[in-house]
Parts: sequence; C-alpha cells; structure tokens
Amino acid sequence: MFINYFKTAFRSLRKNKGYSFLNITGLAIGITCAALIGLWIESEMTVNHDITKRNYLYRVMENQTYNGKTGTFSATPGPMAKAILQEVPGIANAARTTMGDRELFSLQDKNMNESGFYADANLFSMLGLQFISGNPANAFKQLHSVVISEKMAGNFFGKTDPVGRMLKVNNKEDYMVSGVFKNLPENSTIKFQWLAPFEIAEAESSWMKGWGENGLRTFVELAPTANVAAVNKQLFAYLRTKGNIDTKCFLFSMNDWNLRDRFVDGKMAGGRIQYVQLFSAIALIILLIACINFMNLVTAHSEKRAKEVGVRKVMGAGRGRLISQFMLESLVIAFMAITLAVLMLYLVLPFFNAIVEKQLSVNILRPLHLCSLLAIGLMTGLIAGSYPALYLSSFNPLGALKQMRMKTALAAGFIRRGLVVTQFSVSIILIIATVIVYQQIEHVKARNLGFNMNNLISMQAQGNISKHFDVIHHDLIATGVVANATLSGSAMLSIWNNTDNYTWKGKDPRKNVLITNEFATPQYLSTMDIRLIEGRDFYANIAADSNNVIINQTFAKQMGAEGRIGGIIRNNNRQLQIVGIMGNFSYNNMYASGASFMLYSSVGENANYMSIRLKPGTDLTAALDKVEKVMRLQNPSYPFEYKFTDVEFNNLFKVEALIGKLAGIFAGLAIFISCLGLFGLAAYTAERRTKEIGIRKVMGASITGLVGLLSKEFVKLVATSCLIAFPLAWWLMYRWLNNYEYRVAINWWIFLIAGTAAMAIALITVSYQAVRVALLNPVKSLKAE
Repeated sequence: MFINYFKTAFRSLRKNKGYSFLNITGLAIGITCAALIGLWIESEMTVNHDITKRNYLYRVMENQTYNGKTGTFSATPGPMAKAILQEVPGIANAARTTMGDRELFSLQDKNMNESGFYADANLFSMLGLQFISGNPANAFKQLHSVVISEKMAGNFFGKTDPVGRMLKVNNKEDYMVSGVFKNLPENSTIKFQWLAPFEIAEAESSWMKGWGENGLRTFVELAPTANVAAVNKQLFAYLRTKGNIDTKCFLFSMNDWNLRDRFVDGKMAGGRIQYVQLFSAIALIILLIACINFMNLVTAHSEKRAKEVGVRKVMGAGRGRLISQFMLESLVIAFMAITLAVLMLYLVLPFFNAIVEKQLSVNILRPLHLCSLLAIGLMTGLIAGSYPALYLSSFNPLGALKQMRMKTALAAGFIRRGLVVTQFSVSIILIIATVIVYQQIEHVKARNLGFNMNNLISMQAQGNISKHFDVIHHDLIATGVVANATLSGSAMLSIWNNTDNYTWKGKDPRKNVLITNEFATPQYLSTMDIRLIEGRDFYANIAADSNNVIINQTFAKQMGAEGRIGGIIRNNNRQLQIVGIMGNFSYNNMYASGASFMLYSSVGENANYMSIRLKPGTDLTAALDKVEKVMRLQNPSYPFEYKFTDVEFNNLFKVEALIGKLAGIFAGLAIFISCLGLFGLAAYTAERRTKEIGIRKVMGASITGLVGLLSKEFVKLVATSCLIAFPLAWWLMYRWLNNYEYRVAINWWIFLIAGTAAMAIALITVSYQAVRVALLNPVKSLKAE
C-alpha cells in the first residue's frame, strides 16, 4: 500500500513540474534559513560548554547605588577571593585575576604582545585547563613564572618543549615558562594566552591589597551541594563587614555570562538571550511561511485532483486512506526539500559565517544535526500537509467526478487568502524592523559624541612611552602629519576609573555621586578635540595644575552653585579647584547621555594609553609610516601596534549591526518565499479564469484592464497585510527602542516605504501571469477546459 502511495506521489510531482518546483524550492529555502539560524543559536547557547565545571563557576558582581540608580560592576576588592573562601560556607574554591593585561613577551629577536591575566593558581583547576606540558600543581611555585597557551608556545618555541625556558616580559624581568595549556576553545567568554602569578601584579600596585578599591575580578567555584541562594545571602552584605556599607555582592553564573549579561537597576535584564529568542521566532516564522506556501499551492491545485479523489472514493477508498496518501506526499516533498536544503546549507554557510563572524559548521551525521533536520522535515511535512490532506479527502465523490463547485471551495479560498495575508504581514514587519534597527545604529553613530574620533589612533603606553613622552611628543609634531598627542589612563571610549569619594559645598550628604576620573597630560582636550566651555585648559607644566581639575557640564550641573570656575571639590584631605568646564562627551555606553566626569593633569603610573591626532587630509599610510619611525626610534623594543578610534567605535555596534543585517537578509528571504507562493496562486487564478478572460477580450476589454482585474485580488490582500502589520511593527519596535536612552523616532514614512515595497513586489510577482493570460488568443481561451 505504501509503495503505491509513493508511486502516486512521485507520479503527481513529475506530472506537475512547475507546481512541484515551487513547493520544493519554497520549503528548501525556509529549511535552509531555519538551519542557519539554528546553527547560530547552537553556537550562542553552547558558549563555555567546554568548561567542565561551568555549572559551579561564578563571578562575584557588585551592585552600587548612586543618586537612586543602581549600577552593576564586575570589579571587586583584591582581598575578597581569599577571604570568602575561608569565611563563606559553600564556596569550594576562589581565584582573583586582573581585569586583563596585554604584555610584551620577548625571545631573542621575537617580540609579541599577548593578552592574559595575573591570576591565582586556583584558576587552573576551576577552568579545567588541560596542561600538555608542565605540572599545574607547582606551576606558580616560582614567583616570576608563566604558563602559556599551545598557540603562544608554538609562536615562540616552535615544536620544542618550552617548559624551563625563559621569556622576557616588558623588557624587564625574565619569566620561566612553567607550563603549556591546551588552546582555549573559540566558543568561550574567557580567553587568554598566558597566566602569571597574581602576586607579581599585587607587588606593583599596593591598592590591590586593600578593601577600598575595586579593580579585580573574583571567580568562585561552589561545592556541588552548595545552595546558591544561601551563598548569595552571605555575600549580599559581606562588604559591610569590611567597611563598605553601600555595596551589595552576588554570584553571576558562568552559564549566563554570554546570554544574560545586561543589568538594569541591579537586576538581570537580558542580553544576547533576547536575540536568541528573536531569531528562534524568526526561524519558526520563516518555516511557517514556507508551510503556508505549501498549503496554498496544494489547495489551489486541488481542482486538478478532484477527479482522482472521486474515483478513489467510488472504488472504496476511505477518508483515512486518502489522508494518509496526501500526508505521505507532503512528507515526500518535505524530505526532498531537506535534501535540497542541505546542499544549499553547505553552499551558503561560508557566506553566513563571514556575516556572523563565527566558524559554524554542519555535520549531517552528528546526532543533534541529523535529528534536527529530521524533526524539521517531519514538522514541515505534517504541518504543511495537514490542511490539504483534510481538504482534499473531504471532496464529495459525485461532485468531484462532475467537477462541480463544492461548498468547501469557498472556505478554501478564504483560508488561502488568510494565509497570504499572514505571509505578507510577517514580511512587512521584518522590513520595518530592519529599517528601524539600521536607523537606530546610524542615529547613534551620527550623534555629536563631544569629541572627534576621525584620524585619532591609540596605542598602549608600553616601555619608554611614558618616560620619554616629551621627546616622543616633540618628534611626532615634527613629522608634520601629527596635530597633537596625549597620555591617559584609559582608552577614549572605555573609561572605568570612578569613585564617589568627593564632597563640595552644598552637596546633599544623603546622596552618593559616582564620578569618572581620568588622568592625562595637558594635551588631552586638544588631542581629543573636546570643547572647553568655560575657564582654561591645563598648563603645559603638569606640576602647576597638580591640585586643579577640569569637569564636564554634567558634573558642574550636579554640583549646583559650586560647579563653577574656582569651585572647590574635596577628596579626603585634598582640595581641588575647578579651572575649566568642558562639554560632555560619550564614553562606555554610546546610547547614554554624558556621565559626571573629572580630568586631572597628572599621569605617572596611570599612563596606560597614548592617543595621537593625525592632521586632517593626511595620507594615512604615509602618516602611519612616519609615526612608526618615531616610535621605533624612541621605543625600539616594542612592536608598533595601534587602533583607529573610529573603527573601535563601529565595533561597539557589532551586535546591533549583526541583528539588523540578519533581519534584512531573512526579511528578503521571507518575501521571496512568499512570492513563490504568490506566483503559484497567480498562475492558478489565471488558469481558472482563462475562459472569462477570453469572453472579456471578445467583448472589447483591454489588456491593461484585464491585468488590473487579475491583480486586484492580490492588491487587496497585501493592503490587508499592511493594516495588520503596521500596528504590530510599531508596537514591537517601540518596545525594542525603549531599551536605549538615546534612540531614533519611529517615522510614518518607514511604514509607507515598507507597504509600497511589499505592494510593488506582489504586483511584479503576479503581473507576469496576468499579462501572459491577457495576451492569449481569445479563441484558444474559449476552448480551454
């Protein structure tokens, strides 16, 4: 019986090649889209899954409240890891690390900057580092030792075992390589090429030993039987016992580091998980659109199979057998579509990887991928085939044999129209979403940032840069391509040094105000092109402004009457005088307004970055060559590595840009799939009305009038889709935009463009069939059966 079903199914597909092509292609594109999204979701959901203890690993976070707003920070005090390991039940292990360091490693003539951490040795077992050489138990027994990745070992030592060999760090100390660990997986949130004993960093920065400064990360491993809620209860007020009353601590699970890292007012508020959910919905929607195509085309094609159904029923076939046959046909088409989809998947995956910047791969024999494809095939086959099977099997045998109009035909037409409206409604929503996401990104990029990021480069202030800055600055200006240069504690877009330890006359003692601090040389404002609104810039002599500061407008407003030139700010026993007020500029969060900021004319050990402003209109290649010559002359032991600030700025919008790009791609594909179905329906409509068209032509109807007549029904459907899609799209995008403080307005013309585009695409799709029938010889049309 099933063999006959298969024969019938393949015979039907072969007989109706055009209809079969539209069905299989539409489903294949839908399945390919769903598979691509599925691979991306799999990658996002499995971040850190290579770390065995991930279910027990946490990062200690802090909630700090200022002016009634609670912010969440990952920085903690230096002594915290050791203290909570001893004092908080349930914590099986703990380790502290620096926030991340990029140090110069040298071996003879090889000099490479590598990223890593100064960390406690406990981190080895917590992260499950796999040592391929050396013993993790005694890797940090010697103070100046370092464990390096397999990749870094290959870069410096080739295939020889580096354990026991020496690497010079920052052209100062020799560190002995005490271990080599297996390369960390790409799909991980914690990445480093080396680890060195934390005590090295601690010896160089005395603040790490006290409870008053937050500048380190604290990782903990809970015992398998530990109660997370109980540990959090202990940590909540833990810092109060150390003198910090206003800070509350909690554990942040490694399982949430990638997907749920957004906090609002001290509470978890999503993150990338929202995009995972969004694209999961898009994958299902595209599959649904493909299934709708199938249902529409099969039901529209039903009149051609009416006689077949009538004959089978007269010969004794029950409804159950007919349903089985049509469901099997649907499954055959679905699995043919899957076969085509797999070929498409392998073809387009490299391009998709380039867009999402991942190395996704598909392995058909992998159980998860195979089962997923089979599940998609079954789901689409059953969903797509369910209504057509029920519809076709319900034909009255006598009416079917006489090809009489059945009552169900009216209902089928109504359902077909409803399904087309659903398809285009979803497509229009995706078009509107794509435009608004793009607008939001461009809106933020085009805002006045308060500084000029064009022709601005930055580099780490390594080696002699801080010590020889005056000479370097002079030589850079002498090149003729550099406008100015400055040293600072932080990179321009990421300034995290802040404190609330300031008072001034008239300050409300009940309010804490978090102030961002920056330490820089006097050239800072002119190099960054930040506007000075009142007062003066710093003198060239740093010592002359040792107790003077420049504040921004936001801080001046918070200070009230004292926020003026000559105003006094107190920090413990130190008195600082305001000599200048600068305009607000954006840093850290590009979507937010300017936070309170204060600039010191001082660098010293805080000099971490040098920024260089190239003159406008300068040939960048030639300019960078000249800058490199200066740096190699004055800082010869360090490689010349730099970053363009505008490139770093654009990288801040990677996630939003990716979402917008993917939404646009899938919106286009959703419309294309919808148009395949519309093309098939238009062909069916045109064929069904062939005689009518012939009569109208004989009666004098013009080709233009006939095309309009055949297209009118589809125009109404798309117009209905617009009426449904517009309010839904507005509501969805309004909610999304509310996540951003600085956001674009939703303009009416976006909806007009989306609706017009959908209408134009629909008309182009159906016009071919309409014109084809309208041009037929009326004599042939009247003879059509």
